[in-house]
Amino acid sequence: MKDHSEAQAPKETGALIDHILTRYHDTHRGQLAALVPLADRVERVHADDPDAPVGLAGALATLAQELESHMAKEEMILFPAMRAGGGPGIAHPIAVMRADHDDHAGNIALIRSLTNDLTAPDHACGSWRSLCQGIAQLLDDLATHIALEKDELFPRFEPV
Repeated sequence: MKDHSEAQAPKETGALIDHILTRYHDTHRGQLAALVPLADRVERVHADDPDAPVGLAGALATLAQELESHMAKEEMILFPAMRAGGGPGIAHPIAVMRADHDDHAGNIALIRSLTNDLTAPDHACGSWRSLCQGIAQLLDDLATHIALEKDELFPRFEPV
């Protein structure tokens, strides 16, 4: 199900940043904290199943590390600069964040590949199905999060 938080996002920059922090940063941290061990368990329990998502826990852990690094840079560098009104030096951190967004695509493609595009096989157990549903929600949230920054927040500080 598509989240419509982007359409409901606050217009004021400080409030928009707060929205991104609570709706997306906090949410992604919680999602990944649950999904990585669940993927590990599904991989171990179904190790003999040819459809098992072997390598998924590692791919999710890599995504978690990438996102944690990205979100920390936003929280410690970019967002405080934006709250202070931006300035000429803000173009570089925005460019870095845009590049990070692009870099996530490869790992997301791997996750989709390992999960048969987020589709559990017919014989999958409840945990496996829950894993696919949880990853689908994570990726949907992440896409909305990235679009909100790329289309709404970052352009406020970039030259036209």
